[in-house]
Amino acid sequence: MAVNLSKSRSKVIQASKDQRLNFNPPLLNSANPWATTREDLAALYNCPHTGAITIRTALANGFEHDDAVHQYCFFEPKGHARRGRSTEAHPSPHQGTTTPSDPVSSLNTLGYSPFSVHEYLKMIKDLLLSLQVENCPTKPIIISVAGSTAQVLDHYRSISRLQIHLDQNHDVSARFLMEINLSCPNIAGNPPPAYSRDELLNYLIPLIDADPGGRGTIEVGIKTPPYTYQTQFDELISALLESSRARCPISFITATNTLGSSLVLSDALYPALNSSTGTGIGGLAGSAIHPLALGNVATIRRMLDAHELLQHIDIIGVGGVNDAAGYQRMLTVGAVAVGVGTALGVEGVTIFERIWENLEAKAVGETRPENIHEGSLAQLEDLQDEERMT
Repeated sequence: MAVNLSKSRSKVIQASKDQRLNFNPPLLNSANPWATTREDLAALYNCPHTGAITIRTALANGFEHDDAVHQYCFFEPKGHARRGRSTEAHPSPHQGTTTPSDPVSSLNTLGYSPFSVHEYLKMIKDLLLSLQVENCPTKPIIISVAGSTAQVLDHYRSISRLQIHLDQNHDVSARFLMEINLSCPNIAGNPPPAYSRDELLNYLIPLIDADPGGRGTIEVGIKTPPYTYQTQFDELISALLESSRARCPISFITATNTLGSSLVLSDALYPALNSSTGTGIGGLAGSAIHPLALGNVATIRRMLDAHELLQHIDIIGVGGVNDAAGYQRMLTVGAVAVGVGTALGVEGVTIFERIWENLEAKAVGETRPENIHEGSLAQLEDLQDEERMT
């Protein structure tokens, strides 16, 4: 039985107001190929069902895209049947290649955006000014960046300057956040830094030095890879604690990025994609990664809550969400906002409308706890018993 959408929406939004991110609604796109161009960003920003938007991860000088090696495809997890393939640097969604809510996954051997951080900041400035949002609240924009520690700090300063400029010179109250992507699996010779405590500290500690008083207006987060065993989670928490002796330098974690070392074969049993290494091995996303993403969000949330210094950190859950049920599962395991990637590539921005319009009573019910960390074990057992009986 369907619930009243406006009532369900207001309840989810009210729950998010207790969190620092406070996206309204708590639904957005992840950093992905379908958030590359100004047109992509405008469509995402203007969508009434996104509470924030994220740009595709960018570098100081842009990424050198090569159609011959940087590619992606959609496929069915069960039979590996491919549903679309692209080598474009900034592809369009593949509407019509699949049915909405089908369990579609993706594999990509892509790098970062061909546009630089500076180019994105100009796009964002032009977008906000074109919308005539003076003296009005604006939708939060997450600027996803990668690069060396020095480059990331430069990005932080540039983002902060733009936010101040828009406020002081154009009466635009922009809200920018910076996501440091420490988890791309497709950069040959550069393993994801978020797997290593020491590499994480190389990025986290300078953030304290850049804003020693903690008065900066730019909220900072990190994007983590899919962790697959406890030691990897321990490395993350250890780095966060070590860098938080004065104050914690981040306010959110985006979990998770794609799972590396993945391969899809064509019907002829050749790699479906090319890659910089020539193996066709790349990053797995979509429905195939959803259970792993849920486990990452649940584990990270539990471990953050075990340390008072880290309890304020919010989680944006990303990985295989393509319907209202997946969205609700992410919130249940501890995310305060949910990012969509592969499903955006399949469906376009209508995916966000569909998620909201298909919320069911079970997704946002009176008896279900906000997340599994806040509900008691007895409540969870009662819910499980009820589900088995239905």
